[in-house]
Amino acid sequence: MADEAKAKGNAAFSAGRFEEAAAHFTDAIALAPDNHVLYSNRSAAYASLHRYPEALADAERTVALRPDWAKGYSRLGAARLGLGDAAGAVAAYEKGLALEPSNGALKDGLAHARQARRPAPASGADAIGKVFQGPELWSRMAADPTTRPYLDQPDFMRMLRDVQRNPSSLNNYLSDPRMVQVLSLMLNLRLPNNDAPPRPPAQSPPPQQQHQPETKAREPEPEPEPMEVTEEEKERKERKAAAQEEKEAGNAAYKKKDFETAIQHYTKAMELDDEDVSYLTNRAAVYLEMGKYDECINDCDKAVERGRELHADFKIISRALTRKGTALAKIAKCFKDYDVAIETYQKALTEHRNPDTLKKLNDAERAKKELEQQEYYDPKIADEEREKGGDEDETLILVHSCAGNEFFKQQKYPEAVKHYSEALRRNPKDPRVYSNRAACYTKLGAMPEGLKDAEKCIELDPTFSKGYTRKGAIQFFMKEYDKALETYQAGLKHDPNNQELLDGVRRCVQRINKASRGELSQEELQERQNKAMQDPEIQNILKDPIMQQVLTDFQENPKAAQAHLKNPGVMQKIQKLKNDGVLCRKMPNQSPEKCLISHHDLIVAIRK
Repeated sequence: MADEAKAKGNAAFSAGRFEEAAAHFTDAIALAPDNHVLYSNRSAAYASLHRYPEALADAERTVALRPDWAKGYSRLGAARLGLGDAAGAVAAYEKGLALEPSNGALKDGLAHARQARRPAPASGADAIGKVFQGPELWSRMAADPTTRPYLDQPDFMRMLRDVQRNPSSLNNYLSDPRMVQVLSLMLNLRLPNNDAPPRPPAQSPPPQQQHQPETKAREPEPEPEPMEVTEEEKERKERKAAAQEEKEAGNAAYKKKDFETAIQHYTKAMELDDEDVSYLTNRAAVYLEMGKYDECINDCDKAVERGRELHADFKIISRALTRKGTALAKIAKCFKDYDVAIETYQKALTEHRNPDTLKKLNDAERAKKELEQQEYYDPKIADEEREKGGDEDETLILVHSCAGNEFFKQQKYPEAVKHYSEALRRNPKDPRVYSNRAACYTKLGAMPEGLKDAEKCIELDPTFSKGYTRKGAIQFFMKEYDKALETYQAGLKHDPNNQELLDGVRRCVQRINKASRGELSQEELQERQNKAMQDPEIQNILKDPIMQQVLTDFQENPKAAQAHLKNPGVMQKIQKLKNDGVLCRKMPNQSPEKCLISHHDLIVAIRK
């Protein structure tokens, strides 16, 4: 973009890299050939390089494009003065001051030009030095192959400029062969040709003036200032500042839920400054809150398009796409189509991976899946899949009788799970299918999945005994005997005479009593203790300050322990610790028992 190239040129000029600055301004002119400021800036760069012909051409172009711009005449005067045309420089500076009488740069330039135009005493070297005053000096030097290289030598160019300003200073430079060569060229004298005169070391300072002191300090070179803010730039900054004020006012109105006022401020900000897409995304947010989803999506699309034109930050593009996706997700709830919203969120994540956008994408995908499950619901197809997968009516773990289907009879449990899952997709509210799939998971050793299906079965139908037998059996095989006992007892509340549940209770009591009597092996004891200590319920009991005091009293104050046992809640927790093998200490009126861990060790564990 032209502004970007211009900015690079200004930065290079400020750093003194005039060749680079001129190149950047040239690039900018190629993109904006009618921008007078660019020609003005390049003229300044050429003048700093002492390439006054090019500087003059750009200055003339600047004035032609913008005749009422005072700085253009400042450039024109500097270029003409550099070429030795003091009269032309005076005329240029005067035209500029006519447009802007208070311009300091024009006043200084005019003073230098008038001083350079003053007639000098016509004697000796002064008369000869006048041959350097005419503009034909540069053209003749450029045309002559011997003197052409001198134009690229900064030290010699400084000599020529000094002679142009002060012809009497010519005597100071006649010791330089290059000056003699140029003087001969201008006087049409032919010197003996020894190819080219020797070139003195670069940057050699001119000899000290001994013949006569300078009557005035050397005039400073007219340095243009490309970084100076133009009227257009000032106006642009003012518009941006006003736009920011409108944005802040819109933000304040948005926080107050005054959406109509917020929209007015954001719209005004957009009119003042179309190079900041945040005004569009902010207005889109207001439309989103108001439920005007079409307007929100439209603003987001404009923000993305404009942001790409301005090469805006990827985060800004992502924000606009995320806001659009949110609007589309709102619409999807009515039209039952989340695909467009999901696609928009995915595009936003490719621009910038934002956690909020990722969460919105996950929510949209979850909503789509739930919608598909609802649309897929078909009880008839679900029954067909269940019959194909099989339906086992007996306990698969505790009771070895099985009345399952073909896949289960053939012990093809993965295939049975596949068909049960298909049935659940079509009818996710059938507890029998969850019960059957739980049985398959148990056979496959996938206890957590089986437990989850059994709990879902009970949730869907709390009176379905099979759900309790499935859950209790899984907990039994996971050696969570107290939990299994609770599950079987819960099932008996709905079906008191269910033999499977009664058998489950009997087996759990046997296992718990066996542990209480100390009939377990050391490995079984250690495994039971470790599992119990990982139980959140056990951990909560051990962290309970009241229970900590109770256990301490059992060791240090038996009378107080007797009183604690009258509390049903405390007694229930103590029984829980006993059942899980955490506490096997002798209770009042009970025979000594072998403990998994000593009471002392238990107290130490609690206090840690």
